Amino acid sequence: MRRISVILAAVICCSLAVKAQTVRSQIVEGGGTGPYKAQVVKDASLERFTLYRPQDLKAAVSEVGKLPVILYANGGCANENIQMRYLLSEVCSYGYLAVAIGPYDEADFFARWRGTLQRSSNMAKTQVMANGEVVPHLTEAEKRAMEADLRRQRTQAQGGQTRQATYPRMLLEALDWLTDQNADPKSEYYHTVDLGQVAAMGQSCGGAQVLGVAHDPRIRTCVILNSGIGDMSMQGVTPAALENLHTPMLYLIGGPADVAYPNAAKDFERISGLPVVMINTLDGHEGTYYEKHGGAYAVTVHEWLDWQLKSRTGSSALFLNDEYFRMKHPEWSIVRKNY
Repeated sequence: MRRISVILAAVICCSLAVKAQTVRSQIVEGGGTGPYKAQVVKDASLERFTLYRPQDLKAAVSEVGKLPVILYANGGCANENIQMRYLLSEVCSYGYLAVAIGPYDEADFFARWRGTLQRSSNMAKTQVMANGEVVPHLTEAEKRAMEADLRRQRTQAQGGQTRQATYPRMLLEALDWLTDQNADPKSEYYHTVDLGQVAAMGQSCGGAQVLGVAHDPRIRTCVILNSGIGDMSMQGVTPAALENLHTPMLYLIGGPADVAYPNAAKDFERISGLPVVMINTLDGHEGTYYEKHGGAYAVTVHEWLDWQLKSRTGSSALFLNDEYFRMKHPEWSIVRKNY
């Protein structure tokens, strides 16, 4: 009897530990341009992740029904998602709920992106961020100093949890958490998400993490940003992962200046029997994530997800109609197959 009581107590404690509880939140760029203004949320029961969602979940669900889900993995397989904050917030303002790898962070978005852009070897021109800040090229001496500082930071982080302490299955762990919350009448996420409409999305190394879990039958589409596996092995993911794909795929790449361009092109050629679209922009590996509301990449992701997860056939024009695509993005290029 005593053993049964201990087991029951443990079950109750575990149950209480996983209850959703918003403890911090913030709004970026006014919550996005969509009709369901978004917020960034820290949940006490989901410490290794960050939620992006409409501020008023009940209102959004009452108007459009349960929200499709986005599972997001970071560039560098990093344990923080701040560099995709504008894009994720923007997309979720159109009626999506995203769970991103990495704990909630209130760091300065533009400070992070300034360093990312300045370290870039393919930054074709001086960039202007959404806050109006001009980001000039670094001199070679400044680049060397910045890289040395990064090496020092990595050395200091050894032995503890580093920014790279993530793995592909975290995306499925996030989905498992949402599944539990969606079924719990006491959770604020009770009956709010559509678990039949799930997208996995990742940038750079995070794209490899997506390919590592894309075989999961719960995933309906994948969005690969500035990434591709090519002939590489990354995060335990190899080119063999392409054989296990089962959903429509979007590759959104920064063109020949993008370090991921050769790998993405190989993936496109090797994927067989599935609908796949590859778009190349002129933005290099950094995309337009530092631009207002995530720039053109956010719009493209939003259109793809509306088509794939909300069955809005009008959104398919960007991906299937060459004339419309050229009108919207005359400097971009697109290839597709199995459509």
